[in-house]
Amino acid sequence: MKIALVQMNSQPDRAANLRHVEALMRQAVTGRPDLIVLPEHFDWTGGTPAEKRSAADHVPGGAAYNLVQSFAAQHRVAIHAGSLLEMSGTDDRIFNTSVVFDARGNEIGAYRKIHLFDIVAPDGKVYNESETVRPGNSMLVYEIGGMKLACCICYDLRFSRLFDRLAQEDVDAFILPAAFTQQTGKDHWEVLCRARAIEFQAYVVACGQCGDYETAAGERRYMHGHSMVCDPWGKVVAKTGDDVCVLEAELDRDRIEAVRRLIPMAAHRVDVQNLELVCRRER
Repeated sequence: MKIALVQMNSQPDRAANLRHVEALMRQAVTGRPDLIVLPEHFDWTGGTPAEKRSAADHVPGGAAYNLVQSFAAQHRVAIHAGSLLEMSGTDDRIFNTSVVFDARGNEIGAYRKIHLFDIVAPDGKVYNESETVRPGNSMLVYEIGGMKLACCICYDLRFSRLFDRLAQEDVDAFILPAAFTQQTGKDHWEVLCRARAIEFQAYVVACGQCGDYETAAGERRYMHGHSMVCDPWGKVVAKTGDDVCVLEAELDRDRIEAVRRLIPMAAHRVDVQNLELVCRRER
């Protein structure tokens, strides 16, 4: 299965972002991929909480949704539309949503980010995603070209129990759109991507944002980029740097099966939830 990862530097300007992503997708289709993967927040990054709420659009029917759907149908290519800002219709918070289209432009499904990025980074910058985003409450696994692909977004990468649950569906690859911060990314991005691939013996397709953007307070924030594809052995088989680009790779079912034969983890896995746990203190 041929894939193309679109690494972007999105800004708080939907029209400009959509022009840019369309140009990059046109570049991507020249390699005749079976699937194009976009990064998290391909339609909008940065700005104030109020601007993010205002930028949230309909799913289906919004500008970003319609652009990707039309592109998929026109170019006969499946697209995993990283994530876009989706109106929730329930309160003043929005969803951070991946939408997947088949090669005829039909929506296969949508995944709304579950784990929200509320942290204080090592440099003191505060990230409070839950201020504007509502968490999703369901998971999505879909099939394209006979391969089973599982959805996750950015901060989800740190939560192995989510990957464990998805892996129970015998997935071949985890598709991870992201906008990892430069601070956390330089230490954790590749380590976590490779670890998830090794743990669950599946490909990890990690498509990131790069460059920088401006916050409401006029502060510059930097994203890590370095989109990559890790194979089920944990080897990085394709990787880019911190510039806008299209990264091409192939997912090989034979490689998945070979790794699972070498170390048959599925057969060895024990349901530890049913085991007794003994905790003791020193005397």
